[in-house]
Amino acid sequence: MIRKLSLLFAGALMGASAMSLVYGAGGGTANAAGSETYRQLAIFGDIFERVRAQYVTPPEEKKLVESAINGMLTSLDPHSSYLNPEAAQDMRVQTRGEFGGLGIEVSMENELVKVIAPIEGTPAERAGVLAGDLISAIDGDEVRGMTLSDAVDKMRGAVNTPIELTILREGAAEPLKISIVRDIIKVRAVRHRVEEDVGYLKINSFTEKTFDDLQAAIDDIKKQVPDDQLKGYVLDLRLNPGGLLDQAVSVTDTFLDRGEIVSTRGRDPKNITRFDSRAGDMIDGKPLVVLINGGSASASEIVAGALQDHRRATVVGTQSFGKGSVQTIIPLAENGALRLTTALYYTPAGTSIQGKGITPDIKVDQPLPDELLGRDVSRGESDLRGHIRGTEEDENGSGSVAYVPPEQKDDVQLNYAYDLLRGTETHAAFPPDPDKAVMNQ
Repeated sequence: MIRKLSLLFAGALMGASAMSLVYGAGGGTANAAGSETYRQLAIFGDIFERVRAQYVTPPEEKKLVESAINGMLTSLDPHSSYLNPEAAQDMRVQTRGEFGGLGIEVSMENELVKVIAPIEGTPAERAGVLAGDLISAIDGDEVRGMTLSDAVDKMRGAVNTPIELTILREGAAEPLKISIVRDIIKVRAVRHRVEEDVGYLKINSFTEKTFDDLQAAIDDIKKQVPDDQLKGYVLDLRLNPGGLLDQAVSVTDTFLDRGEIVSTRGRDPKNITRFDSRAGDMIDGKPLVVLINGGSASASEIVAGALQDHRRATVVGTQSFGKGSVQTIIPLAENGALRLTTALYYTPAGTSIQGKGITPDIKVDQPLPDELLGRDVSRGESDLRGHIRGTEEDENGSGSVAYVPPEQKDDVQLNYAYDLLRGTETHAAFPPDPDKAVMNQ
């Protein structure tokens, strides 16, 4: 599978770990455990002391405790975990949508970090980094042997700190050494452009900035294309791993005039929280096509599911990832945070997509390039070991191929969406029939 990360949002592009996040305060003291539970805890304490005293080399006690905690949490489901102070801070940085870095999008090629593109106005662009450059060393450390995540972590850092990249550039006789001073990089959660008479909106992730970025993108498209010439919009959620629940709600509300967006249901059957849309459709009822694939997870599925249930959009592509669980981040003061699965979310029609995913209205497969044929490039919640089995999950499971071609001319799904909006491609599911939309409940 082609692995692509962005220094703008490095840690979030992991579909299997994508989260719909809500933040909560620490809970009260739990009911006293039974005597059997205390006995088991005593066994744990006994083993911990024996490891400390008798292991062949002195162990790192902090690491032992963290591993034990994570062992307990990962036995619940793949998305519950303990975040030490450093990891908790990193998550806060990711969800804020800005951090100290260079401003380049990268992938891995032949064990080297390949620059997909420098971001306009960032330190990397100002220093002369070009698309296609291969980074062979970071501050003198060879990239070969590093994972892409390792390399990304090494390039990120505190604002105003220097870093030296060794770059192999086509046409250059010798490797180039480029010094860059890190700066605050603001995530572009939404990218947009105008394709003749169609507005294209690509949501990369759901951070604190997503809703504001989306509104700005729609405003810009409206300025570029007169209303009577604008055929509609494509909302591209492919390879979007999710993020903040409140941002998913706000994004969906952008296109809905009324009705439920999503509900979450916890351990207590009576504990149901509903999120409803407010009056006002920012694209004024224009036709909307939503693109999804196996890399569309969590918050992306909330958006696609709500717009599909309300027949506000036609969903095109392949089966989504199927992550229908909500993680609450519970701060633990200076000790980090607990990320705990506390609820499942349901589409307006009352459907859980956990382990199932969103089924597109129109299935359009994306052909794979020759170099990916025969490789496993599919993603799905139902493939994760220990995942919560969803009420709608069946033997087909969730997920599909998670691949988007780098060149638009090769992007079958996107070009199909353009043809639908322009009327050069017809299908019974487009435009959606509003009479079949889910009713307010």
